[in-house]
Amino acid sequence: MLRIAVQAKGRLFEETMALLEESDIKLSTTKRTLLVQSPNFPIEVLFLRDDDIPQTVATGVADLGIVGENEFMEKEEDAEIIKRLGFSKCRLSLAMPKDLEYPGLSWFNGKKIATSYPVILRNFLKKNDVNAEIHVITGSVEVSPGIGLADAIFDIVSSGSTLVSNRLKEVEVVMKSEALLIGNKDMSDEKKAVLEELLFRMNAVKTAEDKKYVLMNAPKDKLEEIIDVLPGMKSPTVMPLAQEGWCSVHTVLDEKRFWEIIGKLKALGAEGILVLPIEKMIV
Repeated sequence: MLRIAVQAKGRLFEETMALLEESDIKLSTTKRTLLVQSPNFPIEVLFLRDDDIPQTVATGVADLGIVGENEFMEKEEDAEIIKRLGFSKCRLSLAMPKDLEYPGLSWFNGKKIATSYPVILRNFLKKNDVNAEIHVITGSVEVSPGIGLADAIFDIVSSGSTLVSNRLKEVEVVMKSEALLIGNKDMSDEKKAVLEELLFRMNAVKTAEDKKYVLMNAPKDKLEEIIDVLPGMKSPTVMPLAQEGWCSVHTVLDEKRFWEIIGKLKALGAEGILVLPIEKMIV
């Protein structure tokens, strides 16, 4: 049985639980328990603080972990990245008081920077030959400049609204972060086999994201032009209709280009366009 460590609460917890549920891994999270076993898949979930997950995986207490890339890089534990999951995206950035002019990284020389991520910040400053004092703080890092505790901050930025409310501006993006599936380097062959099945399910879910299944009626004399417009997985499915001169075309579209392509299809005479969500896609 695989043991996977996940964050006990917050946005990463919610998105992780959604991914496991969509992968048809049933879990009961109604009771606040440390360890929950799935009744339909050989996996158990260990709920932890996010900053404890890298060490838990590296030492073998858990076989896998889902953790933010920022925490993984900060802890520098000896575990491997198995898969980038594409959710819980954010960035780690340097920010300073909004009323001050920013001439470049040299501004931080001699300054005090408050952060909860001293390892990542120290590596960045060293790489760029910046000599600044790092003040390690937990909690509300963004209030530090306002109360005179630091000149600037280095912290997670998602929307940027917290910076604005504290009269700060983002001036340097140091790294971009997303959720990672990390693994212990010494898993047994039996556990690796379970991991392969887990990845198969996760990939089917992730591949289906932002994809739509589209069905339409198309005039046969425009069929070649319509097929040229469609960027299907391989080629669209075409089936004849009872009405002479018409056929049904089925394909998969990326949601980012959906309206652009639909407009072209309508211009070519496609009718009765039906759009359906895709839960899972195996390619």
